[in-house]
Amino acid sequence: MLKKVTIAAAQMDPKILEKDYNLEKAIIFAREAYKNGAKIVVFPECALTGYCFSSLQEAISVSEPIPGKSTNSLHKICHELDILILMGLIEKAGDNYYNSAVLIGPEGIVGNYRKIHLPFLGLDRFVNGGDIPFTVYNTKFGKLGWVICYDNSFPESLRVLTLKGVEIAALLTNWPEGVETTAKYIFPARAVENRINYLAANRVGNERGVRFIGQSKIVDFVGRILAEASSDREEIICAEVDLEQARNKRTVFIPGEFELDRIRDRKPEFYGPITELVERS
Repeated sequence: MLKKVTIAAAQMDPKILEKDYNLEKAIIFAREAYKNGAKIVVFPECALTGYCFSSLQEAISVSEPIPGKSTNSLHKICHELDILILMGLIEKAGDNYYNSAVLIGPEGIVGNYRKIHLPFLGLDRFVNGGDIPFTVYNTKFGKLGWVICYDNSFPESLRVLTLKGVEIAALLTNWPEGVETTAKYIFPARAVENRINYLAANRVGNERGVRFIGQSKIVDFVGRILAEASSDREEIICAEVDLEQARNKRTVFIPGEFELDRIRDRKPEFYGPITELVERS
């Protein structure tokens, strides 16, 4: 089994409604990440389209099916460089539209996820709620799963991926000004509580009056920051992550005497009220 792999977050400033421009820039970023040794390159939420849409009709104009024109172009790059690309886009599926993130590899589409937790912000005011379960994909570069932006605020999202064996989790996000504490505290906490490697690819720039804070991060299985981007410029960050340590959930201080395991030590029989309260509401 692969022990370590280099991963990258592409911190972009997408231009709303300019999908061809964003795609061209993403390809440039992917090549740069590859030159830095990255095997997995993660882009922000809605990196192909922008996020602050004023209506569903406006968003539909830059939506596309999966596979589609943009994913086909990204597949060519993945095949050429032998890498994985995780890209945020607006997906058209029949009469429905989703805030989606698709994983593309050398052989084509690996998997897709549609944002489940939708805040009353930007695009998410208009699209359909996600209907694909949290999924872990066993790739040649590690077991990979991902969520989108607001999903990170719900610890169950990352816990499900952990219970399914994830080694590298990715967060494609559009963190706006005002959520700095999420980037600083909540994001690393998810890595610690699940003992997983976790990457956040955020955007920068201003879009229709909203400023995005950047600060893309790669943290390891104990929450240490391995790489962190600026708050105001486009850039690539890369780091090597330890897959073997993410598979081992036990933290040993003194062997046989002083140790913990946040997965083994769970007590699901006492967590019933979470489900019960949802059913009552």
